[in-house]
Amino acid sequence: MRMYQVDAFADQLFAGNPAAVLVLEDWLPDALMLAITRENNLAETAFVKPRPDGAWDLRWFAPAYEVDFCGHATLATAHILFTQKGADSELTFHTRVGELRVSKEDRGYRLDIPRLPPEAVESLPREIAGIFPSPPVRIFRNFENVFADLGSAEAVRAFEPDLAAIAKLGHIGLVVTGRDTEDARADFVSRYFAPGAGIPEDPVTGSIHATLVPYWAEKLGRNRLMAFQASPRGGWLDCTLTETRVLLAGNAVTFMEATVFLPETA
Repeated sequence: MRMYQVDAFADQLFAGNPAAVLVLEDWLPDALMLAITRENNLAETAFVKPRPDGAWDLRWFAPAYEVDFCGHATLATAHILFTQKGADSELTFHTRVGELRVSKEDRGYRLDIPRLPPEAVESLPREIAGIFPSPPVRIFRNFENVFADLGSAEAVRAFEPDLAAIAKLGHIGLVVTGRDTEDARADFVSRYFAPGAGIPEDPVTGSIHATLVPYWAEKLGRNRLMAFQASPRGGWLDCTLTETRVLLAGNAVTFMEATVFLPETA
């Protein structure tokens, strides 16, 4: 079985967020897909199979469990279908969060994901209430993450996560974000921690921008934004907000093509 590894939201190797991609004729057993993901030891491994209508079914696994939503592995999957499997038009993926679409751009791809408006909350979960040196400017959430606006990009970059505390959130991740300076290329920056999913810090996360983009669009008064995820690898996302969707422009680069030898019992 062929497997590919792709650096997503990157214009060159060893940047952005790596994801593994396997193109299947039918699903493997869930336990086997999770075992492959753990063997890869990447934030996400994507499994995709064709549908009779020309679209695709797509699932994502983190090292700890199957996840509901992953942007960078969707971009990686589209890259492989475009560059290795002969796809030549917009791709539609059926997922746990509905339809996701990826189309070719002049300098990469456009990922079309749902708009998930921020839900304001009054206080941090008790598990992480004491991990910030100063209280966040604002706290909000969506169905899978808690978000904390730390007030500035500098505070985001300087943040030292208590991963043991964050892991107590279980399947819920923590996003920290802040506005960059007026003369910076980025309008806002973020970092993402999901140790409960086996991801201490994710390099570049498409899915969190389904909520970050509506949040910052409202604060900054415009629907076109440049985002930077300030992880050690780092990654840029060119973001556009519509009434119901978030569009993320980025590139992807293939790092590896490999053969997976499955157990005979599989």
